[in-house]
Amino acid sequence: MKKAFEIIDHTADVGIVAYGANLEELFSNAALALFSLIIEPESIEEKLHRDFKVSSEDRDSLLVNWLNELIYVFDAEHILFRRFDINTLSENILQATCYGESFNPTKHKIKIGVKAATYHMLTLEENTGGYKARVIFDI
Repeated sequence: MKKAFEIIDHTADVGIVAYGANLEELFSNAALALFSLIIEPESIEEKLHRDFKVSSEDRDSLLVNWLNELIYVFDAEHILFRRFDINTLSENILQATCYGESFNPTKHKIKIGVKAATYHMLTLEENTGGYKARVIFDI
């Protein structure tokens, strides 16, 4: 199986490169990579689900908005996610159902605090094997 994502070093920040056979898988793997920066995803159980609808003016911005919406829900509501079912994805709208659980400090160990997905060095491209995206996060 092809890898879903990789973590990349960036001066004072952290980045990911996510992969997908299609855009839905790419957006799902980017979200998984985000939560892999914050916590070990294996420690998250699928006890709840949340529906998301995110919009933007283009696909690159949609990826950033999607990741920032997930960061916001973690920061504001302390919910961790580990599975991301992309239900609808167009050039500027994403609808997804995400599965996870509420943060429990005795169970979940935070690795790093992620503040935001940025546009710095952002790429989203299609190649012969599918799609690849690079996102740098403020930490």
